[in-house]
Amino acid sequence: MSFLLVLLLTLQTSPARQTFFTAPLPADQMAGKQAVIETSMGTVVIELLPSKAPNHVGYFMKLAREGAYAGTTFHRVIKYGLIQGGDPLSKDPAKSALYGTGGMNMLRPEITPEPMTAGAVGAVLAPGRPTSGGAQFFICASDQLALQGQYTVFGRVVEGIEVVQEISATKADAQDHPVDRIVIKTVTIRDTPPVVKNPLIEATPAELATYRAIVETTKGEIEFEMIAGKAPETVRQFLRLSQEGVYDGTAVHRVAPNFVIQTGAVAFRDKPLTPKQNALVHNLAPEFSDTPNVPGIVSMARGEDPASGQTSFFICIGECRSLDGKYTVFAKVVRGMDVVQAIAAVAVDGDAPREKMSIVRVRVTK
Repeated sequence: MSFLLVLLLTLQTSPARQTFFTAPLPADQMAGKQAVIETSMGTVVIELLPSKAPNHVGYFMKLAREGAYAGTTFHRVIKYGLIQGGDPLSKDPAKSALYGTGGMNMLRPEITPEPMTAGAVGAVLAPGRPTSGGAQFFICASDQLALQGQYTVFGRVVEGIEVVQEISATKADAQDHPVDRIVIKTVTIRDTPPVVKNPLIEATPAELATYRAIVETTKGEIEFEMIAGKAPETVRQFLRLSQEGVYDGTAVHRVAPNFVIQTGAVAFRDKPLTPKQNALVHNLAPEFSDTPNVPGIVSMARGEDPASGQTSFFICIGECRSLDGKYTVFAKVVRGMDVVQAIAAVAVDGDAPREKMSIVRVRVTK
């Protein structure tokens, strides 16, 4: 009864009689701000976009500084689609039937061409009510182009999109309500920190050679030494992909007995790439050398085009001399060859392993 009453009151409220929020500061005075959202599942950092939606940004900043979001939840999740939160009613578990109805009717729409892609932060609306925006917001875990032009985008995730995706994939009921509470602990507004340039970008081959990669797999750790003198750009790219977590959760998808094991292909990743990760992936120019493909040598995989290598790589487990000069050799195993052999020993169907094995993460060290 109370739920129907809330909806009825909402529908009876005339848009002409609404009092809409107007940002007290001009857009340029709200520029350069981020919202740090601490949740029970991790941290998400949002770059606010006052030039696109000044009133939405102003209202979000006001609520955040008042502590209004502390204790609210993400009350709706769609796996690798989007997450929705910020309803003040969600602070009270006893009001779960009302989640999604609170904190509305405060904002006029500010629709812009800002793309509704992964990481976009938009204002939640009641169905058919373009002026119903308020405290509630949603974050796209992947591209949601069907929503383009229908909702105000007022921010974009710059850190923690993997947390958004993890939240979206939590167990939910038939109404997309998470089974367990996912709490927003705090939302803090801060100045956007200056960009720190990755030292790998301008590292010399000699400097790149000082790095190691620790490949943590479900079978154990494998340590790579970089062969940067022969393939500096491939080494640079592999290390950057590793730092950004591109390899995390990728399966060992090929085991060719007495030949190679292969992994690292994003097609065999257990979750989508983030926009930042995806922007880093590109075709690699070949850097073929005279390095022999013997056990422990690591090379970048590719298709028929020599310049088609991207993320997938293979480790020789046998004499692979037929590959010499045809694939870019960029590293060698200096620890964990027993782990490589354990991966190579699993049963296969053709060259597809019957046992699920994957890279947990790759740590870059010096």
